[in-house]
Amino acid sequence: MTEAFEVPDVSEVSEAGVQGTVADGFEGVREEFDAVLAEGLTTSGAQLTAYLNGRQVVDLWAGDGMAGDSLTGVFSVSKGAAHLVVALLVQDGVLELDREVAHYWPEFAAEEKGRITLRQLLSHSAGVIGVEGGFSTAELADDRVLAERLAGQRPFWEPGTAYGYHALVIGALTGEVVRRVAGRSIQELFEERIRAPYGLDFHLGLPEALESRYLEVLPMQPTPEQRAELEGNLPDPKSLAAIAFNSHAEPPTDLLDFINTRAVRELGQASAGGVGNARGVAAMYAAAINEIDGRAPLLTPETIAEFARLHTVGADVVTGEAEHFGLGFQALGMRYPFLGANAFGHSGAAGAQAFADPGSGVAFGYVRRRFAFPGGAAPENERLAAAVVRAAAGV
Repeated sequence: MTEAFEVPDVSEVSEAGVQGTVADGFEGVREEFDAVLAEGLTTSGAQLTAYLNGRQVVDLWAGDGMAGDSLTGVFSVSKGAAHLVVALLVQDGVLELDREVAHYWPEFAAEEKGRITLRQLLSHSAGVIGVEGGFSTAELADDRVLAERLAGQRPFWEPGTAYGYHALVIGALTGEVVRRVAGRSIQELFEERIRAPYGLDFHLGLPEALESRYLEVLPMQPTPEQRAELEGNLPDPKSLAAIAFNSHAEPPTDLLDFINTRAVRELGQASAGGVGNARGVAAMYAAAINEIDGRAPLLTPETIAEFARLHTVGADVVTGEAEHFGLGFQALGMRYPFLGANAFGHSGAAGAQAFADPGSGVAFGYVRRRFAFPGGAAPENERLAAAVVRAAAGV
């Protein structure tokens, strides 16, 4: 992965302060968001939305040019949307977690992949993190093209013996399974079963009519010390990290260019091409665990327990992180100790975070426009999420 840097400019912090509303009892969340803004952590815009038991209780935003309904790239938050579709199909009995992927997608059996199960794929244990030589930008934008190329790729480790973040391809792999069994793409099913019924402002495939609301993701502004750390930790082109993030390709993938390309947003690449805002991602997770507008929760407690349960032990061989994947989702109770064991969701490269915590009834969405250091869930997420959970416990 390559990233463009900019020299920090504190003048970019909005003078308008925090805008939006909070419910009674959630004033402390607004105060925490205001503190984050004052520290410059939301330079160029951020949004925060939270639900409690299916009711919106926080809807805040800040930053020049940022509105509550502004849209931007949410990167791997997209994986949560895609795998909510997979969870529904498992819940419906259409997919079986311990069935071989090749049962649904015969071509996937090539190069000794015939015994890989859907559970192993969803838990990032399959080893199919990319391809030799990498993908072009056009290939990377299109899940169908990715799936065709990945079907013929040999795993980069023995499936089931380790796990590593399938950063840019997991949605194409699981999406091809969905397409083979349901006859429709994961993007189409997300639109029909989740986005449209709930009117979510979160898209796997952004319509042209909404492009005027899209704010480009902006490059990181590291301090000199942070810049030195980033430049000193660039992955070896032959490493698993380089393969997973397609930085071994010529040219290497730049995530900013990727999401700021209209073709990527239009196709809604299911691993990292989603576009939305905090309202949209929080409402999706609220619908997953709570009744909303008379609709039953999308997921049953049994499905949540299976998909949220930690499936990975030890260190991720791509990122070095430890013990953090359920099935398709990150097991966020491991990252944030104030969440319950069944908390599930996904972060995004620029700093976004979205999750549901069934134990507290909280659904959380945070989206920021500028890349955070060092990437992944921005550090302020822990403070903001903790403030929401504290407030929820007190009302």
